[in-house]
Formats: sequence, structure tokens, C-alpha cells
Amino acid sequence: MIVTIFRSRLNPGVRDEYDPMAKQMSELARKVPGYVAHKGFVAEDGERVTIVEFETEDALRAWSRDPDHVMAKRRGIQDFFSEYSFQICSLIRSRARTPQSVTQSHNE
Repeated sequence: MIVTIFRSRLNPGVRDEYDPMAKQMSELARKVPGYVAHKGFVAEDGERVTIVEFETEDALRAWSRDPDHVMAKRRGIQDFFSEYSFQICSLIRSRARTPQSVTQSHNE
């Protein structure tokens, strides 16, 4: 599994334009073969964090090269983000508890 952590801060006054584009990108990402999940959070200080999971690097690469996503990234850099960073990570170990079981995964 490949995990991307995207951190950003929005420029003042751009939310009305940014939010519909972000929603469109979320819907588009779900259609990429190998997409697993994503979720976004906003901290009290305004920092935004989005965690995106894909099954493989090839799936992530397909998402990063999608023409609509390329245009959205460009627009984010030019118009929406006062700052941003991302990290792409390979999952080494995973553990989860669900209401029915505890699962573990190792990728070593």
C-alpha cells in the first residue's frame, strides 16, 4: 500500500472556488483502479491534511498523471495554497481494530 500525506494552507478568500474543485478531485480519485481510501482534516490553525491510500505505486502514478488532477494541482499551486507539502510512503506495517476483529498486515 502507498500512502500520500498532503498538507496545505489555503490563501484567504479562496474556499468558494477551492471546495468544489476538491470535491471533484475526491470523486475522480475514487474511480482510479487501485484507489483504497482518502480522508481530509482541518486543524484549528487552518492547516489541512489529506491522507490518500492506493494499492500500488502504479495506481498512485495513474492518479498523479490524470489530466484533470494535473490541472487541479497546477491551480492549487498558483491560486489556492499559501503553502503545501506532500510525502509519499510505502506501508511497512499496519494494525487495525474493527468492531468484529483485530487485523494485522506486514509488508516487510
